[in-house]
Amino acid sequence: MQRYFIDLSYNGRDFHGWQIQPNAITVQKVIEDCLCKLHSNKEVKVVGCGRTDTGVHAKHYVLHVNLEDTVDLEKFIFTLNRMLPATISIHGVLAVSEDMHARFSATSRTYRYFIHNEKDAFMHDQSWYLPSEMDFNAMNEASKFLLGKQDFTSLSKLHTDVKTNICTVSSAQWVIQSTSEAYFEITADRFLRNMVRATVGTLMEVGLGKITPNKVKSILEAKDRQAASVSVPAHGLFLWKVEY
Repeated sequence: MQRYFIDLSYNGRDFHGWQIQPNAITVQKVIEDCLCKLHSNKEVKVVGCGRTDTGVHAKHYVLHVNLEDTVDLEKFIFTLNRMLPATISIHGVLAVSEDMHARFSATSRTYRYFIHNEKDAFMHDQSWYLPSEMDFNAMNEASKFLLGKQDFTSLSKLHTDVKTNICTVSSAQWVIQSTSEAYFEITADRFLRNMVRATVGTLMEVGLGKITPNKVKSILEAKDRQAASVSVPAHGLFLWKVEY
């Protein structure tokens, strides 16, 4: 058996997230079905670098798969792309050692959350339309409290099955793209369920002047999901980059 890393991207609009679940169309399920057909209907399982929720996109996603036969990489990419829907694109395939793991070997992940404040018919499913003026200076000041190794219970979905809520955030900032568009970018060694969307929702409260930047520090220290703001919609969120 040879292990391969597959680099891909997907528009999450039509999927109930990455992970296979009963009675739902997911990215993992669609890819496994195509790989099964490519290998004489033998069952093929893939392991992803992480889980994305319904409606969340991935600019860069990595999975690994073990295959019995040697793959002609160029032909494999071409054939798999023809089989997959337009919302999933395969960008590269790489043979790796058997101890490489798409999820556990990753050293960092970067997410971006996009917002715009002028209505745009072409951005409605990939950026959150928020027709309000935001104080990005205050939001970036608040973002500094996210840096470092700390407990992110206040910004995590409740009752998940993780062993720890400790994450190490190496960067977090708002980037203004134009007078009407901006995005929040955050990089960490790992992320908790719903962490980025809850973080953006809380920083929005700062940007709207509802809480001060320093309040974010006390929210994190509370280790209580009820202390933070509600999560923002899924469609503005992208898994942007995975590093190994």
